[in-house]
Parts: sequence; structure tokens; C-alpha cells
Amino acid sequence: MRDSRPQSIESFFDQAQEQSVLQHVQQRAIALNKLNRAVQGVIPSQLHPWCRVANFRQGILVIETANANWLMRLRYEQSSLLSALRAQILPSLTSIDIRINPSLAAKGQETVQENSSRTPMAEKAPLRQLSEESAEVLRGVASQSPEKLKKILERLASLAGESTSSTSRNK
Repeated sequence: MRDSRPQSIESFFDQAQEQSVLQHVQQRAIALNKLNRAVQGVIPSQLHPWCRVANFRQGILVIETANANWLMRLRYEQSSLLSALRAQILPSLTSIDIRINPSLAAKGQETVQENSSRTPMAEKAPLRQLSEESAEVLRGVASQSPEKLKKILERLASLAGESTSSTSRNK
């Protein structure tokens, strides 16, 4: 069991020791950050927001990914990733362990949104709109439909002229 006795805060910053606890943590974080950049340079670009290096211990590289979809994609890339990392930065690498970390899904989505907001307006896909003619056709079909479907089609027809990004399911 680890030493869990209370320690003075000064012991973390003690420069008299060869290497303080915080210096060790900082060096480990820097090494993992460099390793993460190396992995990002090897994997396909669409995987970048959805995975990161979590740890490197006893020759095993632990990579976290956002969900099972990206896990499968990363497993397809695993052998090429293993050989490339051995050649470039980690000759002692024996295997890669891929784990799911759902918190990466939110961070990856933020990254994707930031990247899409940087693209010029001309490159963005236009918002889809329901035309008035389509709305009239929907109303015609609704008039001949059962009650439940009729309400749904009429609600859809009422959205004519609005973009689909601003619609709400709670109406």
C-alpha cells in the first residue's frame, strides 16, 4: 500500500531532493504529451479529435478513444501504428491497449465544431429548407392520412421557410 500519511506542502516543492514529486509529475506529463503528438502524427487525421495517449507503462501504450466506433477504426490502424511508433520514437513498445473514454466524445465534438467554424462561409453546407410547394404537398397528404400521421405531417408542413437547424422536437 502506498504511503498515505499527511505530508507538508513544502515537501512537494523541496529543491533539496534530487527530484521533487512535482518535477517528476511534470516530466511524466511532458513525455506523455510528446508521445501524444507523435501518435497524432501517425494516425489518420479524422481520428485526431477522438483519441489521445493516456499512458505508457511497461512497454504498453494506452490510447483512449471516444466510443466503440473509433475504437474499431483504431484497431484497424493498430499494426501500422505499432510499427511506425517503434521505428520513430518507442523501440521498447510491445503492444497498444485501446480503451474507451466517453469524456473524449464531448471534447472531440468541441474540436470538430471549432474546426468547422474556422472554414469560410462559402465552404459550409447550405441549410436545408422546406419549400412552400413541398409544404402544400404535405398538407394534401395529411388531409387523407390517419389522425396521428396527419398531425405529424401538418407540423412538418408548418416549418416551411425555416431552416432545419433551428427546428425543435418539443413543439
